[in-house]
Amino acid sequence: MNARLYHVQVNVGDAKTSLPFYRDFFAHLGYRIVSDGAEHLGASDGAATVWIIASPKRHARAGYHRKNVGLNHLAFRVGTRQAVDHCVRDFLTPRGITPLYESPKEFPQYRNGYYAVFFEDPDRIKLEVVHLPI
Repeated sequence: MNARLYHVQVNVGDAKTSLPFYRDFFAHLGYRIVSDGAEHLGASDGAATVWIIASPKRHARAGYHRKNVGLNHLAFRVGTRQAVDHCVRDFLTPRGITPLYESPKEFPQYRNGYYAVFFEDPDRIKLEVVHLPI
């Protein structure tokens, strides 16, 4: 069997803050919006789709922590180190988002040439934009 990731769903706490954040983020990454509504957003790179879904209020109260069982973070691979830097300059900085771990920088403990920026969405879900040499 040969399988590929088809889609991933991320549940968020507040559609009014999270959906605009992800619309802008996916536009910055060059993803195509495949579905957009008051409580959801679907974006695709042509191979896999990421669905952002507003959690029902009764479930959103629990909040999110990446150390709990479940999703830790989403990583988006880009073609150059400059694209990582552009993400900081053109997406994070204008929104007042502080990168985590003093990034962007190289993370040789992951792999030689691994260059990334880590940051959080409005629910504190960790996101990563990474360049890896081929």
